[in-house]
Amino acid sequence: MSDTHNWMTPRSASTERFPLNRQSRGRTLTPEEQTFADALESIFKDGTHDMKAVAGALTQRGIKAPGSGKIDWTAESLLSELQSINASLDTAFEENGYGA
Repeated sequence: MSDTHNWMTPRSASTERFPLNRQSRGRTLTPEEQTFADALESIFKDGTHDMKAVAGALTQRGIKAPGSGKIDWTAESLLSELQSINASLDTAFEENGYGA
């Protein structure tokens, strides 16, 4: 057995087996989850990182919560949505493995 750690493996060797665009997903995101993810990325890119401020930005942008469909975000509802999506993705990963 090699003592080479995964982080020392050439990127080309790992990306062939686990494509980076789906490396940890057991399923594709729903359209609502993708919209939510895109909004979060944009909000984070703007420099907003505090949960209350992120929730406020989601509300201001009218982003629907993927699970509840609500558009009035709070820090608590943001955390709940993230936990729900993560649990769903973890379950799908356990069932389907990489790259679904």
